[in-house]
Amino acid sequence: MVRVKCSTIIDQPIDAVWNVLRDFNGHDRWHPAVASSQIERSRDSDTVGCVRKFRLADGAELREQLLALSDAEQSYSYCLLDTPIPLLNYVSHVRLFPVTDSDSTYWEWQASFNTIDNREEELHNLVANDIYYAGFNAIRMHLEGVTQ
Repeated sequence: MVRVKCSTIIDQPIDAVWNVLRDFNGHDRWHPAVASSQIERSRDSDTVGCVRKFRLADGAELREQLLALSDAEQSYSYCLLDTPIPLLNYVSHVRLFPVTDSDSTYWEWQASFNTIDNREEELHNLVANDIYYAGFNAIRMHLEGVTQ
């Protein structure tokens, strides 16, 4: 099993970061890899069990399901249902923590998944760099009002 764990500090108050992240269907507004997204069956994007279907900038389509969402813990979990990339049994967790001495946010994003042989390092790096670290930087720019 491959495990990816990345974290960063966002120089914004936790409520501002959570306000953007808690919208399970909002990643097309801030993540550079996501071209469009929609929630299936007209469900609300904060309903546990909802499924988002989205298209990446390269044309690939994915589906993910919201497994848990907690406003009290400012966290959510989701899994991949359909993907052209061999990320098997992919489950991801996002959690925010306040950094009280600077009114900023500690953001932890992690996942575990299986994959086909000899792709562990490649796919670990893809998730860490192209999804998580790219997302961290995109949120910074989004919250500062910088367009990509």
